[in-house]
Amino acid sequence: MTRVLLALGSNLGDRRQYLSDAVAAIPGVTAVSDVYETKPVGGPDQGPYLNLVVSLDSDLAPRELLELCHRLERQAGRVRRVRWGPRTLDVDILWVDGTTVDEPDLVIPHPRMRDRAFVMVPLADVAPDLVDGWDGDDADGVIPAGEL
Repeated sequence: MTRVLLALGSNLGDRRQYLSDAVAAIPGVTAVSDVYETKPVGGPDQGPYLNLVVSLDSDLAPRELLELCHRLERQAGRVRRVRWGPRTLDVDILWVDGTTVDEPDLVIPHPRMRDRAFVMVPLADVAPDLVDGWDGDDADGVIPAGEL
């Protein structure tokens, strides 16, 4: 079993319920961060997100993890229309211990995770070892929204 970290976000519909349903459907969850409300980064004008990070123990290969992420998004009714547009659920692979992947549609570790406070703040809740050296300068826009 390997430690895997996934970031989940939602800014359409019942955001907290989409996150809760997705977390409940992820096998091997060992920890769930608090929930944080954040402003969207990039894309069209849209409402705020709820974000969290999940740690799990998994024996899934990177491609199988990506399939899991896409399945969770489909179950939440996500429709991909606009890059970085609003969504019922977004699930990204942040980290897989001991694994590096650099393919056109899959990069592990996530290439922009350290640039995004909406990832790094909840990541600190469940994997503080991975936030060492992060300065947290833009963390003011990350508002605690309680537990899931």
